[in-house]
Amino acid sequence: MPDPFSDLAQELARLPGFGRRSAERAALALVGRGAAAITPLVEALVAARDGLDSCRRCGAVMPRGGELCRICSDPGRDAGLVLVVEDPGDILAIERSGAFRGQYHALRALVSPQAGTSAADTTIPALESRAASGAVREIVLALPTDVEGDANAAYIRERLRKAAPSVRVSRLAWGLPADSAVRYSDPLTLRRAIAGRQTTD
Repeated sequence: MPDPFSDLAQELARLPGFGRRSAERAALALVGRGAAAITPLVEALVAARDGLDSCRRCGAVMPRGGELCRICSDPGRDAGLVLVVEDPGDILAIERSGAFRGQYHALRALVSPQAGTSAADTTIPALESRAASGAVREIVLALPTDVEGDANAAYIRERLRKAAPSVRVSRLAWGLPADSAVRYSDPLTLRRAIAGRQTTD
């Protein structure tokens, strides 16, 4: 017999930041508030499914129907300065800081032998093409400050050296705690990290 509550909790548990217990608490909260809470959520999910897409250049979330997001299509942004993040959520965090006026590139995943992801599972090849286009002068790596993030930064730097030797590659400097992700950092920390970026050589 179907168990709608278990199904709801199971689906919530698939989301980042939710474990089994937190998913059950969220499911209980939704059920406890009834249609007043569930109906708007369902409508928002359907609208997201039908109305959102990814920017073809940077990977940011954007309304469906266009080629580029508002950042990539903004002539006031510095197209020669590209900040590389792991996930589109990191773009939102950095935009909240107000410290960066260039453009972005979301990798969508990190290269990880343990997770079974290779460069082909990321947008690293597209980043190489973008760097080699002649329109980019600097690429800033804003990846997590853990072992996996460091390994990916070194790997990407080497690939970019071959694909676009004239492009400067830097990395966010001080300000980000060790073993942290960009999306969990506060705006002041991100502003300092962007301002203090250093060449990765």
